[in-house]
Order: sequence, then C-alpha cells, then structure tokens
Amino acid sequence: MGSVGILGYGYYLPELIMTNHELAIRFGKTENWIEERTGIKERRIAKYNTATSDLAIKAALAAIEKANLLPEDIDLIIVATTTPDMIFPSTACLVQNGIGACNAAAFDISAACTGFIYGLDTAVSYVSSGQYNNVLLVGADTYSKITNHNDINTSILFGDGAGAVVVGKVPEGFGVLGSIMGADGSGADLLKVPAGGSRQPLTHGLLDNRLNTIVMNGREVFQFAIRIFENMINQIIDKTRLTMEDISLIIPHQANKRILAAVSEKLKIPPEKMYCNIEYYGNMSSASIPVALSEACNNDKIKKGDILLFVGFGAGLTWGTSLIKWYDR
Repeated sequence: MGSVGILGYGYYLPELIMTNHELAIRFGKTENWIEERTGIKERRIAKYNTATSDLAIKAALAAIEKANLLPEDIDLIIVATTTPDMIFPSTACLVQNGIGACNAAAFDISAACTGFIYGLDTAVSYVSSGQYNNVLLVGADTYSKITNHNDINTSILFGDGAGAVVVGKVPEGFGVLGSIMGADGSGADLLKVPAGGSRQPLTHGLLDNRLNTIVMNGREVFQFAIRIFENMINQIIDKTRLTMEDISLIIPHQANKRILAAVSEKLKIPPEKMYCNIEYYGNMSSASIPVALSEACNNDKIKKGDILLFVGFGAGLTWGTSLIKWYDR
C-alpha cells in the first residue's frame, strides 16, 4: 500500500466558540474543574441551521484545492460521520452535490470517533485496486446536535468540525505503510444514542427523556481508550517492523487530554511527538484526526518523509490505526 497516500488536506470549523466559562455557570462548577478532567478550554459549536454537510463541503473544497485538483477529478466520496444530515440520503451524496463532484460515487461510513481511520483504510484499498484514482475522504460531525446539554458528563467533551483529505497515488516509498482496524460490539452500550433508529423509533416519551442524545459510561470508555490506544501503537509498530524512534508524529483522536497523557507516560512518548489540540476544539469525533493533521501541516510540524501515526477509538466499540510516510509535493 506504500504507493497510496494523501494528496491534499483541509478543514473547517464553526465560528461560534463555547468556553468553559459558559459551561461552568450552567453546571455550578469552575472552569479549572472542567479543564482538569478533559484538557478542554473551549469548543466550536455549529449554529442551529448548520448541518454536518455544510461543514463537510467547506473542508472538502479546501482539501481538493490543496491537492491541485478540481471537484470533477474526484471519483469517490466517503464521509465518516455519526451525525448525518438525515437518515438518508447519505451525507456524502449531499457533499457530492454541494461541491459539484459530478463524476463521483458517494457513501457514508459510521464508525463514530474511529470513522476517519476506517474511511482512510477503505479509500486506500479502492485506490490500490485501481478502481478509483482520487478519493475524497471527509470526517465531519456536529455532536452539539446530539448532546444532552443538561448532562455534564457529555456537554463538556464534544465540539463540532470537519476535516478532509484527498487520497491517491504517491511515489513508491511514501504513503500508507500499514493499518489495523478492530471492533468489539459487546461494548456497544458503553457509548450510544439509544433512540431514533429501528430499535427505538422516536416517540414523545423518548424525546422527553432525551434518549435521542449521547449516553456514555465515562469510566469504562476512558479505561478502554487507554488500553486500546497503547495496544494499537504496539501492534502497528510490530506489523511494520518500525520503532517508536522512527515515528515523527502521532496524531490521535482527541477524546480527552488525560488519555493522551496516560499513554504517553506508559510508552515514554515525548510530548513533542503527540499532537494535541483538544484544548481549543474538544472531541470532534471523526473530524478530530483530519483537523489535527491539517492544522499540523499548516503550522509546519510535518515535512516530506516524516512517518505519521494516526490512532482512533470510539463507540462500537471500534478502533483503528494507520501509519503513513508523508509525501508533500
């Protein structure tokens, strides 16, 4: 898979910022109390009439421009999201229309916070097979739309955003070196939105009890994240026969700063190798990795030949990791 990599990247964030000050007042806590438990100071929130596809379209156009392509050059669009505009059609179809990618097939991937990793592995496989040349992958979520704003355990964690990449052929020796994906459906109840699907179609009673919003067992999810994060790093290093010293930068899903700190301490990862921007954006689910990647590139923290490690984990339970040797044209 070493001849398939990322040709362009981009992201878009809503303008509205929700700070810890606002949440501290709402819940009768202090700003420091929130930051100490999450590492988050503020997060972006989409307006009421702004949908996931609106964010995704802007991120997609930025990534296509960075790849020096036109929308009609895209032949497949994958959108990783768990907050689609509607049950159907797919958000990817709405993005296709919104950017004018008239030659592209389109579908969504639902793997929660691991969505971008699942999408990247899928995009690489399509390009490797020769079926498609330029695949647009967007990770976009508006978790503010599915959060119970009276629940302190989830309200302080999530934010909205979108990040995108264009996946295509790169010179030999660059691109994706290896990937691992996994799932454990026995942990489905640990993090979920109970109502709104075929299991519990929405009723007035379910809406009154806010069962159309995120329900999370924070302690169990936290422990799972630390365990699987550490395991994935060790597994991908073994699979690719590299060492931690070979890795230039780890770009993980931004779930909680304490998770990143715990794994860094266990594996003795220097702070400069673990990219973290959670303090400004919160947990943006499938958008967190591509946003962090775009931000790191824009800040000149990544150069040609660097080996990057993407790590995602989330509801499902799902997890995934990709190792990529960066190609910058």
